[in-house]
This record gives sequence, C-alpha cells and structure tokens, in this order.
Amino acid sequence: MTSGAAEPAGLVRRLFEIGAIRFGEFVLKSGITSPFYIDLRVVISYPPVLAEIGRRLAAEVGGCRADRIAGIPYAGLPLAVAASLAGGVPLVYVRREVKSYGTKRQIEGLFQAGEHVVVIDDIVTDGASKLEAIEPLEAAGLVVRDLVVLIDRQQGGRERLAAKGYALRAVLTVSACFDELERQGLVARPVVAAARAFVEATRFA
Repeated sequence: MTSGAAEPAGLVRRLFEIGAIRFGEFVLKSGITSPFYIDLRVVISYPPVLAEIGRRLAAEVGGCRADRIAGIPYAGLPLAVAASLAGGVPLVYVRREVKSYGTKRQIEGLFQAGEHVVVIDDIVTDGASKLEAIEPLEAAGLVVRDLVVLIDRQQGGRERLAAKGYALRAVLTVSACFDELERQGLVARPVVAAARAFVEATRFA
C-alpha cells in the first residue's frame, strides 16, 4: 500500500479463496515456471469482491489529481468501472483495436485535452505494458501522472515507471499478500518462502 494503513487482510483472504492468488507450478508468458500465479480476472464473477476492490482503488485515486480514470483492457477495465462507480470519477478507456467504421475512436468516453487521467490496472510487473497504455492517452492530449493497481508484484514496475516520471500507487504488494496468507495459516511457510525467493530472483529493476 502507499500509506502506513493496515493491509486489508480480509481482501487478501478472499482473493486466495476465489483462486485469484494460487500456489503451485505455473508456466508464465515468458516461459519460466513460477511457484505462484495471480489471476485477477476471476474477480468479475464475485460482485462483493469486485465492489471491495473498487472502493479500495477509488480511495487510492482520491490521493491523486484525477479528472478521469482510464482502465486498461482487459483485466483492468472492470476494476476501473468498479472504481469509477465507487469514487464517482468519470471513466475512459483505450481500445486495443480501432474500428474502421462508426466513430473510429481509439479512446472511448468523453474527455478534453489537458485533463488529468489516472490509469487503472489489475497488476504491475515490470511496467512495460503500462507505458504502452499511457502513450495513446498522452497522444490525445490527456495528462498522466499517476497509475493505480490492485497488486504490485514488486518486480521493477514501480521503479521503471518512476524513471519515466510516473507515480505508482498499489492497494497491495505481493509481499504483503504472502505475509498475510502465511500469518493466517492459509499457505505453508516453505511455499511462501519459495514464492518470495522467486520474486526476488526475477526482479527486473
């Protein structure tokens, strides 16, 4: 988290219970095998969890200058909708593919050049995809200074974004999730230790 407030233990537990945080052997997009996997796409099937995430994201957005928020499709978009509803901040989003008909807009939603937009996503790893998502927003004249995610995997994303002039706010860090799951006795200590070691070994920064 970005402040000294207590970690949301109940939310971490629910994420584990619904399978959003799993432990085992998982092959990642990079081809390497990870001892844990975070799949936040499942939260859309649990409205109370999604609503809680929306409230916590909205609280983080409240600490930023935000005329609008922008969700990153696909996993980040429903979280951004939840945050928009919880915080009352208007939403826009960037289409991954621009239609060849109709309005042919790349950015959906109403906005004006010069407005400050906070980018919302589910998770950050090395930050590269976040920089890609920011480009079309800035090209349209919007001002991006802050990004808010549910979980920071602590693998260099915060540092990479900071080097480009962007501030990252996270509801949870992956290490805080590990600590809470171990504290509650939901995951065995050796399993958590392996997950922590993997994060450290694969840190990009």
